[in-house]
Amino acid sequence: MDWNNTKSIFIMVFFVLNIFLLYQLLEKINDNQYDEFITESSYEEVLKEDDIAIKNPLAKQKVKDQFLIAKSKNFDKKELKDLKNQKVNIIEGNKLVGSFKTPISLGKEFKSADIDLFLKDNIMYGSEYGYWGYDKKGQSITCYQVNDNKMFFNNSKGKVTLYLNKDDEVTSYEQTYLVGIKKFNKPKELYSDLDAVYALYSHGNIVSKDEVTDVKLGFYNSLQTTSSSHLLVPTWWVVVNDETDLFVNAFDGEVIELNTEEKILE
Repeated sequence: MDWNNTKSIFIMVFFVLNIFLLYQLLEKINDNQYDEFITESSYEEVLKEDDIAIKNPLAKQKVKDQFLIAKSKNFDKKELKDLKNQKVNIIEGNKLVGSFKTPISLGKEFKSADIDLFLKDNIMYGSEYGYWGYDKKGQSITCYQVNDNKMFFNNSKGKVTLYLNKDDEVTSYEQTYLVGIKKFNKPKELYSDLDAVYALYSHGNIVSKDEVTDVKLGFYNSLQTTSSSHLLVPTWWVVVNDETDLFVNAFDGEVIELNTEEKILE
């Protein structure tokens, strides 16, 4: 046997095999990219065919994020001394209940910017909350905590509720606040905003003739790990017809089912 010839044949076989495997790998990558493009295009086509409008263009980008872990703050009476024009009580350590000696007017046609200013001027850590909604029947305004420009949706542990009188004046409030907010576990690729909208469509939450009027990424309270610690998961908030709030877990694309209390205005 000519060893040199045999060695050359083996080298050639391995070279051809490597080229073949590389070709298969590239084909698989291209197929996956093509399938992703087809899927996104299909989603948009299906929604369009069913006459579902999307008010603002969706980013459709795949981004990474991770869980957050946080703790309920226990308030100290010493912290309350700088609050003016109000009497404040601490309930069970982690809730403030305040009443204004002189009610503060928001005006008849108040907007979210007016709420932001009120929070900043009158509520402890007020600049870290964002306007969520106004319950006309209950004469209350709900605001949720915001971290890194992302809201903690429907989170009763990071929340300010303002109570108004018939003259649209704030007379009292309740507040909870989350501290020690840290990123937890490794970053993971999220479902896109388009994926979230399509998940709601597939789930029957969005139907023909509906309009998706807003989509934002934030966090939802996934579970309570201890009596004071909370795990928050990246979540898409999708608003339909300017009135219905829907949520999709951005990690797994699952629609978050709201209980009766949350549907009212949690």
